[in-house]
Amino acid sequence: MISQVTLRGLEDADLDVLFEFMRDPEAVRMAAFTAEDPDDREAFDAHMRRIRANPETLNQVVLGDGVVVGSIASFVMEGDTEITYWIDRKVWGQGVAGRAVALLLELVTTRPLHARAASDNAGSLCVLTRAGFKPVGTDVGYANARKAEIEETILVLN
Repeated sequence: MISQVTLRGLEDADLDVLFEFMRDPEAVRMAAFTAEDPDDREAFDAHMRRIRANPETLNQVVLGDGVVVGSIASFVMEGDTEITYWIDRKVWGQGVAGRAVALLLELVTTRPLHARAASDNAGSLCVLTRAGFKPVGTDVGYANARKAEIEETILVLN
């Protein structure tokens, strides 16, 4: 059980472990809106270079008891600041995502703040609503992980 959750800036040395987390088939299915091919390291590295070069993006790793257990970020899309996170499935159900979101909300004070989750991702929707995000609508989009259009819930924290 993880007792302490902290955040720190993303470092080059973190990329290998984050790539492995984002290849986990069950986690990929749950996240739904993922890379077209989670096993494509070249595409992952190119994506990470782009987002790390964007000054409007805050990239952090999530540490559980000092070990990298995920990533969390804020970014601007179409004028809205959004958050996203990915937690290693091995620590799901231990409150890591909720504590990481709370820590990110201390760093990112922009409001409103937006988030999205597959509408059937009950765990992520619970994390976000516990953090104060309110569902404001839904959208349908193509989810690479499921090779189909699915519904996602749009949430806002004011």
